[in-house]
Amino acid sequence: MSGDSAPNGATPPEGGGLVASLLSHAVVKVFGFLLLVLATFVWIGHSVTSLTGGRARTTGPVEMTPEGGETIFWGKGRCYTCHSVGGRGSAVRGPNLGQFGEKFAQPIGVRAAGRARERSEKTGETYALTDYLVESVASPGAYVVEGYKNEMAIVYAPPISLVLDEIKAVITYLQSQGGEIDLAAILEPSEITQRYFARIQAATAAGGGDPGAGAVVYEDNCIDCHALNGEGSDLGPDLSAISGRGLKFLAEAILQPAKTLTEGYETYVVVEQDGRQTIGLKTRDDADEIDITKATGEVITIAKADIKEISLDPLKSVMPDDLSEAMTVKDYQDVLSFLLLLKGE
Repeated sequence: MSGDSAPNGATPPEGGGLVASLLSHAVVKVFGFLLLVLATFVWIGHSVTSLTGGRARTTGPVEMTPEGGETIFWGKGRCYTCHSVGGRGSAVRGPNLGQFGEKFAQPIGVRAAGRARERSEKTGETYALTDYLVESVASPGAYVVEGYKNEMAIVYAPPISLVLDEIKAVITYLQSQGGEIDLAAILEPSEITQRYFARIQAATAAGGGDPGAGAVVYEDNCIDCHALNGEGSDLGPDLSAISGRGLKFLAEAILQPAKTLTEGYETYVVVEQDGRQTIGLKTRDDADEIDITKATGEVITIAKADIKEISLDPLKSVMPDDLSEAMTVKDYQDVLSFLLLLKGE
């Protein structure tokens, strides 16, 4: 064997081949490391999911049964991220909904009756067990158990977006935890429960809005021009029973206000003899003068003798036409769901 021969008779790699060989080994090592990291993350995710009591699953339509509600609770609804049920799961951000130690001596299907009595005393309305369970899901901030924070997600809003039938199924699951299933309380709901069911339906119709957050959006953006149950301004139409106009009308009224002008709230353009122009609602029309109320609420009184021209502008509305730019998508969905609940008093 000569001095320049490779072991086993192989031809030694030249300079370029050696570099390629080293690079190939480096790529294999890097690829192997990345696979190890990926496997580690998968294992951690699986372990955390197991510890919380379940895993997120896509589900089709569910039956209004405890079994259907259980599927939602431990799946799409992700309730297990905050709640455990007895010894199932390890989440502690929210109350345990089963029987667990001295703190939770009774499961929620029994415990809710006491909560309902507390809600009755607090609100003056008569709460039944199911009323409390529905409220706890539909409006979790209405009653927060002592020792816990008001941080439960709105489950009928994104990203969870449960629909009403899914929430009804969850209620039956909660009823079954130590108690009896009361389908009649769901199928023939009390006034309290129906109020919350309407809230959920409005949210779903609005694409997943939160009516509670929508009330805040309304206060911040609408109350200066509109009246609601006797409070607010008469610059724009009264909204106390606006839900009767339907979803399409409400959506257009927010995004394209000039397209859905209500009779009596048409926009006038007044041009005076000296060229001054005033745009707004004609809120007074007497023999000698008129009042034009601008979008800012400012009232301009103009003598009829000074008017050169007055006309209706069907393409303009005193309502801002840039609301779609000023609001986020969430603001829009929230306020739309809030308006869908306004049926008047």
